[in-house]
Amino acid sequence: MLSDPLFLFTACLAVILIGFAKGGFSGLGSLATPLLALACGPVQAAAILLPILIAGDVVSVWSFRHSWNRRIVAIMLPGALLGIGIGWAMAASLPVAAIMAALGIISIAFGGWRLWVERGGAVPAPAQSSPIIGAAFGIATGFTSQIAHAGGPPFQMWVSPQRLPHTEFVGTSAVLFALINWAKVPAYVALGEFSSANLTISAALIPLALLSTLAGVWFIRRMRGDKFYTLVYILMIALGGKLLIDAF
Repeated sequence: MLSDPLFLFTACLAVILIGFAKGGFSGLGSLATPLLALACGPVQAAAILLPILIAGDVVSVWSFRHSWNRRIVAIMLPGALLGIGIGWAMAASLPVAAIMAALGIISIAFGGWRLWVERGGAVPAPAQSSPIIGAAFGIATGFTSQIAHAGGPPFQMWVSPQRLPHTEFVGTSAVLFALINWAKVPAYVALGEFSSANLTISAALIPLALLSTLAGVWFIRRMRGDKFYTLVYILMIALGGKLLIDAF
């Protein structure tokens, strides 16, 4: 497949999106699976990208290891593990297109609402919600991550209103999704998707993922915090639109 120019171009673009997402541009990584699926199908695309996600996690977690919120990870991780299990158990019967369409609509609505709330540079006070709500969003994060590596929007919906410092937001995302991605490995093994062909493609693309992640880290560390959340919401709206288009 690496000799197919269309596949190679699509795969490289998907990996660059993953790298920038791991570097801190939250949401971009969720575009990678539907993009690569155009060239090889959704299940194979997800299997190829999982080792690449894990490789990017190493750079991301190391880069932001001193700035992550332990409380948020502790609240969301148990639910995320449950969501992964649900996604694996229902892999054969899930209406994936309908789920992605619903996620797309919610992402557009949430991103648009937050841009309206924060219009004109207004910054609302940090919002807190109960750990039970956080655990529920954890389930949604693990579930959508398992079926399409699209756990970013549910994570952002619960965490972004808390207005963490932007490096802490990125670090929390890095740690949580590193744990989620490792937790998905047994499910993909059980589904028989880690073939030698898929792993060979993943290995060939990992260097590009690492370089892209480092580039994302470089840009995030130089970005003004007050602009970061605006970018997050814009990316959520763009991602929501992409999910809707792919669903139909």
